[in-house]
Amino acid sequence: MITLTRADWARLGLPIAALLVAVVFTALITGYARSYRDEVSQKLSQQETQLMQARSRLQSSGLERENIIRYLPVYQRLISQGFIGEEHRIEWVDALRNIHQAQRLFGIKYSIGAQALYTPAFIANTAPFGLYRSVMKLELPLLHEGDLLVLLDGLKNAQTTPFLLRECSINRVGTVVPDRLVPTANAACELDWLTLRESSSGGAP
Repeated sequence: MITLTRADWARLGLPIAALLVAVVFTALITGYARSYRDEVSQKLSQQETQLMQARSRLQSSGLERENIIRYLPVYQRLISQGFIGEEHRIEWVDALRNIHQAQRLFGIKYSIGAQALYTPAFIANTAPFGLYRSVMKLELPLLHEGDLLVLLDGLKNAQTTPFLLRECSINRVGTVVPDRLVPTANAACELDWLTLRESSSGGAP
C-alpha cells in the first residue's frame, strides 16, 4: 500500500487540477458539439422541407401554366358566348328576332325573369364560380309542331348563352286549312338561360 505524504499531494495538486479542468472542458465541448449537431440537423431538416415545398410549388405552377394554355381558348370562347360573366339578354332577344324573321314564324311573346342563383342536383360544385339562371317564358303560335323544333334548334345554333329547356306544352287550337297559313296550335315553354359568375359567397348577384 502506497501512502502519500503532504509533500506528494502538493506535487500532485497541479496535475490533478489540470486533469479536472480537462475533464470539464471535454464535457463542455461534447455538450456543445451535440447541441450544434442537433441544431444543424434541425436546420437541414427545415431546408429539406422548404426545398420540397419549393419543388411542389414549381410543379404546381407548371401544371397551372399548362392548364391555362390548354383551357384559355375555351374560357375566352365561353366569355364571348356570354356563359361566363354578365348576362347577354339583348343577344337572346336578337336571336329570337332573327329566327322569327328567317323562319317566318308567327309572332313570339316572351318574358325574362330576374337572375337567381341556381344549384341543380346534377352539378356537384362550380366553385369558385356561382351558377345563375334567368327563366325565359315563350308563347308561340304554331303552324305545326315542327315550328317549335325550328325555334329551339335556332337558339341552339345561334351560339348564344347555354340554356336548358325546362318544359313545353302544346295546345291544339284548330286544324290545317289548305292554302291558308293559320296557327293550328299554341306552344308555351320555359327556358333556363345559364350564366357563370365569380362568387365567393355564393349569394345573389
